[in-house]
Amino acid sequence: PKPVLETKKWLEKNPDVNSVLVIVDNIPAKENVGRFMESKGMTVSVEDTDGVFSLKGVKDKAFISDEIDDDSGNTSGEVKTLIMIANDKMGFGDEILGFKLMKNFIATLEEYSGLWKLVFVNAGVKFAVKGSESLDDLKKLEASGVKILVCGTCLDHYNLLEDKKIGETTNMLDIVTSLEVAEKVINL
Repeated sequence: PKPVLETKKWLEKNPDVNSVLVIVDNIPAKENVGRFMESKGMTVSVEDTDGVFSLKGVKDKAFISDEIDDDSGNTSGEVKTLIMIANDKMGFGDEILGFKLMKNFIATLEEYSGLWKLVFVNAGVKFAVKGSESLDDLKKLEASGVKILVCGTCLDHYNLLEDKKIGETTNMLDIVTSLEVAEKVINL
């Protein structure tokens, strides 16, 4: 998350600027910095020069709020619940059983009222990639308004960055901000 944090610090120190140029050298940083700039009301353009990305953010004068965007979409009064999935198995013991339990848990989440965000970290990111048996269930959840965040560092660690099929590639700043805004957090 360092490029996002550095961009955030710079913008906080320079609140009167109308534009900023950030240069990064990897796709997750490009996506994360671009998304952060957009969350701050900027229009973002990107140039790619042999894997070095120049992101130019220009403030949109119509953007009013500097508040945390909670992306809730929640108008029913239900508690905003964030579920963090940090493993590709549920519980300890038999690995095959643990995988089946986690897969069934994901398949049953559509019954959970108030589900706001699903965050996949560590081995949990394996559910959001090509070949995952849970992709159809996750697509249904996303279509119903559940926001899905997938750790970019984790995808990169498992060499799955190019295989991600669902959700938003994210960073630790987005995850921490989501945890702060959530009214209830469940960790698996």
